[in-house]
Parts: sequence; structure tokens; C-alpha cells
Amino acid sequence: MKKTTLIGAAVFAAVMGGAQVQAGELNVVCSNEQDWCDLMVSAYEEKTGNTVAMVRKSTGETLAQVRAEGNNPKIDVWWGGTGDPHLIAAAEGLTEATGVDISELHPWAQNLAKISEGRTIGIHMGALGIAYNSEILAEKGVEPPACWKDLAKPEYAGEIQVANPNSSGTAYTELATITQLFGEDEAMKLLKAIGKNVNTYTKSGSAPSKAAARGETGISIGFMHDMVKLAKAGFPLKIVAPCEGTGYEVGGVSMIKGAKHPAEAKQWVEFVISAEAQNRGPEVNVFNMPSNVNAKIPPEAPAIESIKLIDYDFATYGSTDTRKRLLARWDAEVKPSGN
Repeated sequence: MKKTTLIGAAVFAAVMGGAQVQAGELNVVCSNEQDWCDLMVSAYEEKTGNTVAMVRKSTGETLAQVRAEGNNPKIDVWWGGTGDPHLIAAAEGLTEATGVDISELHPWAQNLAKISEGRTIGIHMGALGIAYNSEILAEKGVEPPACWKDLAKPEYAGEIQVANPNSSGTAYTELATITQLFGEDEAMKLLKAIGKNVNTYTKSGSAPSKAAARGETGISIGFMHDMVKLAKAGFPLKIVAPCEGTGYEVGGVSMIKGAKHPAEAKQWVEFVISAEAQNRGPEVNVFNMPSNVNAKIPPEAPAIESIKLIDYDFATYGSTDTRKRLLARWDAEVKPSGN
């Protein structure tokens, strides 16, 4: 990482410890993968001459921090992660509109801005899927899953890994997707049945597929573009688009209300929604669909047009009340005791 980024990280650590925010520093929390976070920090610094202090956190962790710091924010920009928590932060008045030009973004990215009155903007799209380690399932002599309901089969006992929706935007997208597919009550029953086969609920949404790639678990749930990255690296990971249909994320970028460095924050937002920035994703094996219409779609990206996508209701499932209710039911009906 660049020297300026390391300096920025040290300043950010000091800020988090209660020190005075330094003028000219841009404080970013990134909910994307670490290498993508690092690349965009470096690229932004080179383009603007500003110094960035960045830490990576999951969407659930970041939403909790933004809420806790509502009267004295230490973050300027929240970049990445699923759009639902960004929409919740917007609805709770924790973020504010930057007024940047979004005319070159795909309609699905502009829709996030429309729902939030400009407080969050779409940066990429990624479909939710299932991955399995072909070697592990072959050794066990079991057929790979093709559908969400397959994950409840007894032959997958102890072989599934998925994130916890309280901390992971990926897992919350799964919870919201299955709810929209089957209805809330049936969704909880299905998730409880799948839970009997889950060996670990992770904090990070990308961790399960990494574990499946390494052979630590047989099956994972996550975003397909993260799975493609692992398969491209040579791991025996196969990707499934569930037969019933699947949901998707529109990742978001938001400026925190009361940000200490609003001008630099606006520059960050403008940069990360530009084709120039989004075209750099493949350098670090980011294979999602970029939100800028002029950005190139990586050839390795999952073919969205061939996936049965649900009409994901971002307005409903990105609301505070819906999220609170679903997480409470998940904790009471699905979450294993002692976790």
C-alpha cells in the first residue's frame, strides 16, 4: 500500500481513539473486499492528491457505528456493501445527498438514489448464489444443490457455511431474498431447516465461499462474483443460480451526515461511480456488474441476463422496520443457541 495510505490509516486509528480529526484527511469505511478497497484508495489519492484513512468493516458493523456516532461522526464516506443498510442509514437521517451527477449510471443504480433521495448511490450489481466444492461433494457421493430448498436435505449435514445477517449484508440479502420468494413464515421454516446443516455462521459475507474453496466446508451461500474470483484462481468451486430464482445486491456509496470533509467526500463519490474507477475492478479480480454505463463489464462476470432474478424490493427490505423484524425473527427462530 502507498505510504500516504499507511499514514492515513494511522490517522484514522487515532481518530477512532478520540483524537481531533486532521484537516484534509478523508475518512472512509469500506465494505468491499480488502484488495478492492486498497486499490481505490490508492487510485483516488493519485487522482486528487488527497490522503485517505480507510478501514474495512462489514455492512452491519458499519451501520452500527454510523448510528452510534450520529451526533459526532468520525466517518466521511461509507463505500461498498449491500444497498439495504445504506438505505436504512439514509432513512434514519444518518447520511446526506452529495448532489453528484448520476446521469451516466444504469437505472438500477439510479433507483437506489431515487429511493434514498440522493443519500446513497449504486456502485455495482451482484447476484446471490450457491457455491459448492466439487471435490468434497464427489468424495461424499452426494449430488450438488440446484435450488434453495435443496439446502435443507439431510445429506448436506454439517457442510453448509453462510454469514450471519446481523453483521453481513450478503446474508441479509439472502434472508430478504428467501422471504420474498416463499413468504415470511415459510422462509423462516426453510432457513431453520437449512440451519440444521450449517456448520458456521460467519461475520463476513465473503468468508463462506473462501472456506468452500479451501475445502473447509462443502457448500456456501454468497454473491456469485466473489465465487467467480475464487474459481478463476483455480479452486474446485462450482457456482449455482438457485432454480426458484434469486435476489441481488446493488452496492452503495454514501456520504455521512455531518462529515468533517464534505468536499473530499463528494470527490470520492464522484470518483467511485466513474467509468475510470470502475474499469479497474478486474485488476484485483472484481467481477461484479459496474454501475456506470460506460464501464466495461468484465467477461468473467456472471451473466445476469441468464440468471432468474426476483424483482427485489429495495424500498421495503431496505427499511429499518423490515430489517429489525426479520433479524428479530431470524435470531429467535433460526439462530443456533449460544451464537
